[in-house]
Amino acid sequence: MNGSQTLARGLTALQLVAAAPAGLNVQEVAGGLEVHRTIAYRLLTTLAEFRLVAKGEDGRYRPAAGLAVLGASFDRNLRQLSLPILRALADDLGTTVSLLVAEGDQQVAIAVIVPTHVAYQLAFHEGSRYPLNRGAAGIALLASMPPRPGERDLVTRARRQGWVITHGEIEPNTYGLAVPVHRDAPSPPTCINLISHREDVVIRGKDAVINAAKQLSAILS
Repeated sequence: MNGSQTLARGLTALQLVAAAPAGLNVQEVAGGLEVHRTIAYRLLTTLAEFRLVAKGEDGRYRPAAGLAVLGASFDRNLRQLSLPILRALADDLGTTVSLLVAEGDQQVAIAVIVPTHVAYQLAFHEGSRYPLNRGAAGIALLASMPPRPGERDLVTRARRQGWVITHGEIEPNTYGLAVPVHRDAPSPPTCINLISHREDVVIRGKDAVINAAKQLSAILS
């Protein structure tokens, strides 16, 4: 139990530092973990030894280069391979697009791209998790899997037509469009997702998202 608790604290400390743009000092990490400053210091020192965090001249800890190595190893560098396609799609359509994968009974955002030249857009954090049975992305991911007993008609339809549009399933008054990215097992189900408050933007962007999913499928094959 002690070893598991230490590992959990260390990973939580890493998450706290990674989520803080200005970095965190030892006391702030201790507060986030609800532990004594000495424990937080030991955890940060170990993380620094593995190049996962680095201590700046101001005494604050920030993410270090070791995290980039770990990130690149996720699913054969999936995020980096998808970024050019997602960036072009977001800027072309003027709305937020994202890449999500299925993980257990959840959908997880691997990349979230907001258009460059638009003043206001919907957005959510990379790493965000939602139930797999909600929203366009979740439906598209389920449609990439074999049929399940009692699955929603929307999943069956998405499997047949290759895309899905939903409204208000994750956020009120928000439209979502998702298209599966075809990948061979054992790669997790993957999809490209577009979100907007405007239905016309989602409908207008359908063909572009379908083409982007085909491009990414070819890259990942």
